[in-house]
Amino acid sequence: MSNATTSARTSRHWLRNLLIGLAVALAITAAAGAIYQEIGTEKDRHAYPMPGDFVDIGGYRIHIDCLGHGSPAVILDSGLGDSFISWEKVQPKIAQFTRVCSYDRAGLGYSDSSPRPRTSRDMAEGLHVLLQKSGIPSPYILVGHSMAGYNVRIYQNLYPAEVVGMVLVDASHPEQAKRFPAELRDLDKTWIREEEFLEFTMPFGLPRLLGFCGDKAQERAVDCNFHSAREGVRELNAFPISAGQAGKTGSLGNLLLAVLSHDPAMPQPDLPQDLVQPINRAWNQMQEELSHLSTRGTQEVAKNSGHYIQL
Repeated sequence: MSNATTSARTSRHWLRNLLIGLAVALAITAAAGAIYQEIGTEKDRHAYPMPGDFVDIGGYRIHIDCLGHGSPAVILDSGLGDSFISWEKVQPKIAQFTRVCSYDRAGLGYSDSSPRPRTSRDMAEGLHVLLQKSGIPSPYILVGHSMAGYNVRIYQNLYPAEVVGMVLVDASHPEQAKRFPAELRDLDKTWIREEEFLEFTMPFGLPRLLGFCGDKAQERAVDCNFHSAREGVRELNAFPISAGQAGKTGSLGNLLLAVLSHDPAMPQPDLPQDLVQPINRAWNQMQEELSHLSTRGTQEVAKNSGHYIQL
C-alpha cells in the first residue's frame, strides 16, 4: 500500500471523527439549551402564576382574565404577537367601574395553539366562541391595539348586535402597507427575519440566554416560549390577509367610536431618520380616517406616548 493511500485514509478517518464530534457537541448543546429553557419557563411561571381561567373553545384552551363587575363588558385585544399583559396598567383601572376582560389569542401567552389560520377573521370568530363559552354576556365595548384594530372591526361586522362601542388604540389601517414609504418594506422583511430567528432558537433557550425575553419574570413567564414565538410569526405572515379582511368591513354606522393615536413628536429609534416624517404624515392621515368610520367617531392624540399608548 502506498504512502499516499495510507495518508488519504487517515485524513478521511480524521475528518469523519471531527464531524461526529461536532454533531455530538451540537446535540449536547441543543439538549442543554432545551433543558435551560424548560427550567427557566417553569421557574418564571411559578413566580408568576397564570391569572384568570382556561376555556375550551373546541379542542384547545384559551386563557382569559376578567376583573370587575358591570355592563357593558370591555374586551381588550392585544397587538400582533402580544399577550394579555400589554393591558396590565389599564385593566385594573377599568375594573373600578365595569367588567373588563383581557385574553391571549390562540398560541400566545398561556393559550394553546389553534389549527386554524391566524387571520383577523379567524381571531374574531375565536373570540366570539370564547366570550360565549366564558358566560360573558353582551353588549361589549371592544378595544383593539395595533393589528387587533382589524380584529375588533371584523368582530363588529360579524356580530353587530353584540357591540355598543369601540376603541382603536393606535390601530392599524388596512391600506398602510401601500401608503407607507416603499423603503419601509425592507424594514418589514428584517422584522420578519428577526421573528423567525426567535421562533427557531426559542426551543433551545437562546433568546432567554441573550436577554431578549426581558428582565421581568412576568414577561418571560408569558411570552418567552416556543409557541408564542411561532404564533407571532404566523400572525405576521397573515397580516396582509387580515388587512384585506378589515378593509371590507366598511362603515361602523353611528357606533360610539374613540380613536387614540400616538404622539407624532415622540422619538422613533427603530426607524431611519429620513423615514420618520413621511411615515408620521401617512399614519396621522390614516388615524383620522379611522375616526370617520362612524358618524360618532372621535380622535385623540395621546401626548408623550408611543405606539403602546396603554403602557
